[in-house]
Amino acid sequence: MDDLFSPLRLPNGSMLANRLCKAAMEECLAGPGQLPDARIERLYRRWAEGGAGLLITGNVMIDRRALTSPGTIVLEDDSPLEPFRRWADAARAGGGRVWMQINHPGRQVGSDMPGVSWGPSEVPVDLGRLSHRFAPPKEMTAGEIEETVDRFARTAARAEAAGFDGVQIHAAHGYLLSQFLSPLVNRRTDRWGGSPEGRARLLAEVIRAVRARVAPGFDIGVKINSSDFQRGGFGTGDVAALLGLLGELDIDLLELSGGSVESPVATVADGAADRRPLAREARFLPFAEELLAAAPPVPLMLTGGIARREVAEGVLAKGVAVAGMAGVLALSPDLPKRWAAGEDATARVEGLRLPVRDTSWRAATHLAVVRRHLHRLAEGRRPRRTVSAGLTLVRDLAGHRRLVRRYGAWLSGHPAGTAKGRGV
Repeated sequence: MDDLFSPLRLPNGSMLANRLCKAAMEECLAGPGQLPDARIERLYRRWAEGGAGLLITGNVMIDRRALTSPGTIVLEDDSPLEPFRRWADAARAGGGRVWMQINHPGRQVGSDMPGVSWGPSEVPVDLGRLSHRFAPPKEMTAGEIEETVDRFARTAARAEAAGFDGVQIHAAHGYLLSQFLSPLVNRRTDRWGGSPEGRARLLAEVIRAVRARVAPGFDIGVKINSSDFQRGGFGTGDVAALLGLLGELDIDLLELSGGSVESPVATVADGAADRRPLAREARFLPFAEELLAAAPPVPLMLTGGIARREVAEGVLAKGVAVAGMAGVLALSPDLPKRWAAGEDATARVEGLRLPVRDTSWRAATHLAVVRRHLHRLAEGRRPRRTVSAGLTLVRDLAGHRRLVRRYGAWLSGHPAGTAKGRGV
C-alpha cells in the first residue's frame, strides 16, 4: 500500500509530494473586479504551509456573465494577471503544487444574479417550492457551446501564465459540464446530446482544447460525479462509459465526488446506504471501488467526508491514489503536517443543527458555516470550533445580497457585461 506521504508521479511526469489534497471549496472571497486579493493569498498560504501535496482552488469562472455565486473569482482574457500570480505564489509557498479549478455554472445561477443562465436544454433546476431561487435556463446554441469550449482553454492558458501548476476541469455537482453529461438535463438530439458519447462530447472537447493550449508539463485534472443521485440522472453506468473516453484523453488525475444542488450529497450525507465504517466517512468510496475493479486509466482522487488519518489510509489501501479533504481543512489547515508528525488529529465542521428537515437549506447552512471558517482564516484569525448555524446562515445571506449588488454594478459597467437578459 502507498503511504499517505509517499510521492505520486502523474501521467505527465509531474510529481506530487504526498497523497493528500486540499480539495476545492468555494471561498466567496473575490475582491473588487472579481479578482483575488490579499485575503485569498493569506488563506492559501495557510494551506500551503499545512503540508498537503496538492491544493485545488475553489472554482474560478471562465465567463464573467455566469457565476456560481457573486463572490467567485473570474479569469478571462482581460483579467490582470498580477493578482493571480500572487495567489499562485502564496499557494506554492510550502512546496506543493497548486491547481486552479475552472468552471461554468450553466443553469445553476441564482435568480437574483445578473448575467446568463445556460444549459444543454431548457430544463430548470427543480427544488420544489425553492425552485424560484434559480433562473430558468436558455438552451445553448452550437455557437455558444463552441465559445464555451474556447473559454475553458483560454482560462487554463492564463492560469498557466500566472504560475499555477495545473487546472481541474469541474464536471461535477450539477454545473454546466455535468449538465451535459446528465440524461436527465441534456435532452438534445444534436451532436452534443443523445448517446453517452454525445453527452460527453463537451467535456472531451474542453479537455482537448485545454491540452492544446498549455505546456506538456502542465497538469490537467477532471472532477466528475460518481452519481448525480437522481432518478434518470448520471449514474455509475455512465461513469464506466466515461472512463473509457477519458482514458483516451490526456489527463493526469480524476476526482470522484457526487450530487448537485438538487441532490446535495457531497454536502449532506445523511442516510448513506453503505454502512461499512470506512464507507460511512469516505462517502463515495463504494463507487470508487467499482471503478478500481475495472482498472481506471488514470489515478483516482476521492473526496467527501475524509477527516481522519485512518480513513485516508483506508482509502489509499483500496487503490485510490489521492485522498482529498475539504471542510476539515477549514478548521485545521495544518492537518496534513500534523499527521506527518505522527499526531492522530482530526476535526469536523458542525453546523447542521437546525430545526429544519429541508435538505437544500441544511446544505446551504453547512456551506455557510464552512465559508465562515474560511473567512476567519483569510483574515488571519483562528477558526472557531463551534458557531451558531442559524446566525451564520443569516449573515451569509446578507453578505450574498451585498455581493450581488457589487457584482451587478461591475458587470453592467464592463463592455462585455450584461445586466439583463438570460440569453445574451
